Amino acid sequence: MVIPVHDVNPVRRTPWVTYALIAANVIVFLFMPGLSGSVAGDSSLSQLCHLQAFLDHYAAVPQELIHHQLPRLVPTGDVGMGSRGAGCVVGPPTYDKSPPLSVLTAMFLHGSWLHLLGNMLFLLIFGNNVEDRMGHVRYALFYAVCGYAASYGFALLNADSADPLIGASGAIAGVLGAYLVLYPRARVWVLVPFLVFLPLRLPAWLVLGFWFALQAVYSSGEGVSAAGTVAYAAHVVGFLAGMLLAWPLKPGTPPPPEPRGLLFGRRARPRHTW
Repeated sequence: MVIPVHDVNPVRRTPWVTYALIAANVIVFLFMPGLSGSVAGDSSLSQLCHLQAFLDHYAAVPQELIHHQLPRLVPTGDVGMGSRGAGCVVGPPTYDKSPPLSVLTAMFLHGSWLHLLGNMLFLLIFGNNVEDRMGHVRYALFYAVCGYAASYGFALLNADSADPLIGASGAIAGVLGAYLVLYPRARVWVLVPFLVFLPLRLPAWLVLGFWFALQAVYSSGEGVSAAGTVAYAAHVVGFLAGMLLAWPLKPGTPPPPEPRGLLFGRRARPRHTW
């Protein structure tokens, strides 16, 4: 798919909430257990057990969100020996977990550098304009609501799943949906993989519409070998939630400036008005 790098849509005020969200996601990721091993590519069993225990504590689990039933045994973070060799020790949880609150904490957890950087790139490019239109407080609430809608929407479709659900993708998908509603004609610089990365300036409705179409196709299981660990359905739900929440703001939204120049950034000849 295309990789967005910049949009031609200036803001009137500093997007402090967007910057704070990016900083919080990066800081949390740096302190997640098992990070050093994942970066070096040589995660030890001890690191993996610590990471599994951490995720079971702070990640959202569809089974817990829908049925409100917490597991009797969870990973403790320790390594033990069993009949099949070394593995992660499980035991009764030593903490009280709130499934609704776990949705909020899960929105700041990421499974890899690629997962984190991809999400933060989209948030940085599209979040500033949505925040500029909504205002700081309303934007922060909007971000959280989209994240919750995406998580619970995915959980409803996978009510018996015990796999941890992490990442800011659902909330950011809501930001993309709002951007599509508010600024469909804004121009976005993207890199298109065609032998080499070809820079193009495309309308937001095409970039974000194509992104949403891919998520919808992948959520149905088409185009991928398996659903894997990506919650495509959460992206779809978050995107639709963002569109609905932003729709009342569309009539009063000023259009983005009309970009000038050719696809590769060279200034166009002056246009005449007839």
